[in-house]
Amino acid sequence: MRTQCAIKERKGGKLPYYIQPATFFWSSAIIIGFVVITIPLQQILGKVFSSMMSFSMEYLGWTLVLEVNLFLIYSIYLMFSKYAHVRIGGKDAEPEFSNGAWVSMLFSAGLGIGLLYFGVAEPMYHFIAPPFAEAGTKDSALWGLSITYLHWGLHGWAIFAVVGLGLAFATFNRGLPLTVRTVFYPLLGDRIYGPIGNTIDIVATACTLFGVATPLGLGSQQINAGLNYLFGIPQSPWVQLILIAIITCFATVSVVLGLKAGIKRVSILNMSLAATLFCFVLIVGPSLFVLNLFIESVGHYLQNFIFLSTWSETFTGGTWQNGWTCFYWAWWISWGPFVGMFIGRISYGRTVREFIGGVLIVPTVLTFIWMSLFGGSAIWIELFGNGGIAKAVQENIPSSFFVFLQQFPLAPLACGLSLVVVTVFFVTSSDSGSMVIDMITAGGHIDPPKPQRVYWASMEGIVAAALLFGGGLVALQTATTLVAIPFGFIIVFMCWSLQKGLQEFVEEEEEELAAQAGLDPAAAQTEAA
Repeated sequence: MRTQCAIKERKGGKLPYYIQPATFFWSSAIIIGFVVITIPLQQILGKVFSSMMSFSMEYLGWTLVLEVNLFLIYSIYLMFSKYAHVRIGGKDAEPEFSNGAWVSMLFSAGLGIGLLYFGVAEPMYHFIAPPFAEAGTKDSALWGLSITYLHWGLHGWAIFAVVGLGLAFATFNRGLPLTVRTVFYPLLGDRIYGPIGNTIDIVATACTLFGVATPLGLGSQQINAGLNYLFGIPQSPWVQLILIAIITCFATVSVVLGLKAGIKRVSILNMSLAATLFCFVLIVGPSLFVLNLFIESVGHYLQNFIFLSTWSETFTGGTWQNGWTCFYWAWWISWGPFVGMFIGRISYGRTVREFIGGVLIVPTVLTFIWMSLFGGSAIWIELFGNGGIAKAVQENIPSSFFVFLQQFPLAPLACGLSLVVVTVFFVTSSDSGSMVIDMITAGGHIDPPKPQRVYWASMEGIVAAALLFGGGLVALQTATTLVAIPFGFIIVFMCWSLQKGLQEFVEEEEEELAAQAGLDPAAAQTEAA
């Protein structure tokens, strides 16, 4: 299979550098140039990006709603279609990672920190300002959790599923390099190795780095808020700069060690710590209330699933949908190349049904359980306890999680554990993001060399620190999300290309069976099914 990796031998001849020159150097130049321009012009660019975002959401928000629903429908179709038996890597391929390690890695890379940042904040936001009910009531509690499930559940993971499956199939079944461009091979053929393919990979690289650097910068503010709340450490850019440096160092070590020795172990540690925090809150919190609320809120979500999935404020003409649901869909799409490629890389040996089921259903269920515990406990405190959570969320989202934990026994221990969990979640996001960028800029090599891993992991920290210290994180966040508008259409073509590739693959299987058994194609198709 053809590839345009330029391979240069390191001195000593032991470790080759696999560099896709156009992608590597142009991506680096664009990223550095964007940061240099954004810092002095942050206010102007912030207004420009915000205006563009508002315009796009007002006139194109409906396309995001339509697209994510199509991605979900297509994912479910694949799980029950004649392609469900197709195994990533071929019929004899065996999974590279255990189920537990696989789920830990895809969950940590694909969601992770959002659970800590929004686990209390989002259900509470919708509880005190719901679009469909009176604030502070039982109905607003149910709607608040249902809307949160919508934003963090099936639709978002469907985006990762179709992107990840397309990339994994193109790489492990068709022998193409593991880069974003290769999923378009059934449509573009060898043109993916020219300017069109280079452009796709450059955009994916920039989006991935900015997509990871932005929450890294914002997340350092949450960790700083927790340290300030617990130990009185001042909230300042200098403290946050040190935190970014520490997280970047850990992430660099993890990505240098590789998938099995580094990223896998950190992800498993991450899930173990998160599970410990979850169990603590479940035991000391309003357990019975939360268990009942989980069942009732999930039922409420399922009853209103189609309505929530397609609601577009057609008759009210408001801006709630654009500011919440459409923004979430844009953010999920902007993370599609990064998380999709990482999930595709770790999913060798899984069938299409296993892949879709694991990516779509398992994280969704875990997310619902998590959000119902933390969001439900916060609602209980607001309704029947001492209150104060709603005010904390309105005043400062990063510190609201720690205000929430202060309501329970052993609060200092729980807050300390949550700080560790937040930090490790950021490490897993950063190291998996670095691994993805390494693979793209190495021309699709699934095991890129260590010096490039160090380069891109360091670049993430430098970009986050520069924009945090010099200003411009908010502008970057808006710009990154804005990219999702055109990229949503690209994912539609990804689905078309994946469908074409699967169809050709199954037809080849049927012809092979027919040749081996001396059957006609129709009989071979029946036997394959």
